[in-house]
Amino acid sequence: MSTKAVVLFNLGGPDQISSVRPFLFNLFNDKAIIDLPRPIRWLVAQLISRRRTLVAQNIYSKLGGSSPLLSETKKQAAAIEQKLGEDWRVFVCMRYWHPFSVEIAQDVKQYNPDQIVLLPLYPQYSTTTTASALEDWNYAIQKVGLQKPTEVIGCYPTLKGFIRAHCRLLGEALAESRCEKTDQRVLFSAHGLPVKVISSGDPYQWQVEETALAIVKDLNVERLDWQVCYQSRVGPLEWIGPSTEDAIIQAGLEGKSLTVVPVAFVSEHSETLVELDIDYKS
Repeated sequence: MSTKAVVLFNLGGPDQISSVRPFLFNLFNDKAIIDLPRPIRWLVAQLISRRRTLVAQNIYSKLGGSSPLLSETKKQAAAIEQKLGEDWRVFVCMRYWHPFSVEIAQDVKQYNPDQIVLLPLYPQYSTTTTASALEDWNYAIQKVGLQKPTEVIGCYPTLKGFIRAHCRLLGEALAESRCEKTDQRVLFSAHGLPVKVISSGDPYQWQVEETALAIVKDLNVERLDWQVCYQSRVGPLEWIGPSTEDAIIQAGLEGKSLTVVPVAFVSEHSETLVELDIDYKS
């Protein structure tokens, strides 16, 4: 009987308030996030993580002191494992906080599957997410000596099941709205990126737009008013837009009722539960 391992990749998040600063350091010390020589990047990561710690701690305090991303991803892993059957085992690997790639690579090695499937939980491909996670995994398997036939699912911006799930949830939200259709607007919000990342050939933005368009087409609501926007900007660089905050303000000026759809996230975390549900909602 052939055994298979699936490795789910996600960003990770602090498991307690004291983990916030080292989590931020790991994030900003990634060359895919800050493309500087290692010694300079290390210093910049130290500076940014120190400056942003209190702000981030306040965000996670609204979530009970930790990120729900790991627990949510473990639920997804359990559901996938149950669906696939007894020949499969699903592992959860995080990029910037535990469990790290080296830890999970060691676990997979001990499991000793015949085949490995790598599944980053980023529907749209980016060098800052998918590529970074896979590069870190490749480093980890070399370190622990894990060599197995491997398949990579790199992205799935228009996967039928993914689009249908969004359509079901969005359709329910629109049906519950008491506003006339002409007064409704749907904002498809995704995590933003610096313009220079997209200009260098990163496919993330056009894949986000593909996702939104696929949802609109499958939903098939006549004259649906919709827009793609981008959230979570940090730092002084120019980011792709329009920003979600500006789009919300503009909708308010036009008297529109809003439904915001986070199209680049597959689990609840601070960007959905705090930034969208609390900060922008207020």
